[in-house]
Amino acid sequence: MKQYPDREFDILPAYLPLGTRRRGYALTAPGPNPLRARFLVAHDTGNPGSTAAGNVRYYRDTYLIKPPTSAHLFVDDHQILECVPALTAPPEKAWHVLYDRREDNILYGCNANDAAIGVEYCYGGAINADEAYRRYVWLLAYLCVHFGLDPRRDITGHCFLDPGRKFDPVAGLSHSRRTFPQLLADVTAIFQSIGGVLPDLPPLPSSVAAQGLVNIRQGEPFRRAPVARQVPAGAVLPVQGRVVGEAVSGNDDWYELSPGGLFCWSGAVR
Repeated sequence: MKQYPDREFDILPAYLPLGTRRRGYALTAPGPNPLRARFLVAHDTGNPGSTAAGNVRYYRDTYLIKPPTSAHLFVDDHQILECVPALTAPPEKAWHVLYDRREDNILYGCNANDAAIGVEYCYGGAINADEAYRRYVWLLAYLCVHFGLDPRRDITGHCFLDPGRKFDPVAGLSHSRRTFPQLLADVTAIFQSIGGVLPDLPPLPSSVAAQGLVNIRQGEPFRRAPVARQVPAGAVLPVQGRVVGEAVSGNDDWYELSPGGLFCWSGAVR
């Protein structure tokens, strides 16, 4: 019998004891309801083969270590474990992005630790990549419905909030042959299938023109991705989609170019 009959997968409570790595402070999101999450941060564990239960057990067994836990939920191919309350009232804070990073404040007007839910993806080793990914996608979609978020705009990766130092969840997703844009597309599809309603976005242009010399990135919408080619000012680029990627000067809109798998930052084109 499922513990949560309204959910496709069980979300099992495995709460850390208060006063150890779980501090018990409530979220403080900006806006009229400070106890709701403002956005979600997608992580991976960075430790191939480690399971959801193993990660939670590590935090429980190292309770005397000072840093708080780095996420609310851990997902593998068998379980979704909630070690810091995220779906209860009030949801609590977890310390999953450094406070001195500016990108979360620029994009969302707040610190991730204060206002975001962190979800860790377990991958590699003996973990079934497809089953772990299926639970990861569903959980992100379910959290978006629960908190009234837009999965196209309100999910970001740790790598985009701490560029140059962090690579998750892109590194973990690569183990299951997926990319961050595909993750957002898959989450959006599940979000709609479970009752989520998407707000309208500005119309997608059929093409854009380079405003200067523009790097076309291969595989992922961020500046560490390989440069597939460079195009000169005035070059016309056919567009097939709009995705969230690395924020550049506070703008995280990127275009996916036709025939797919190539990305350019929207601020470099018109």
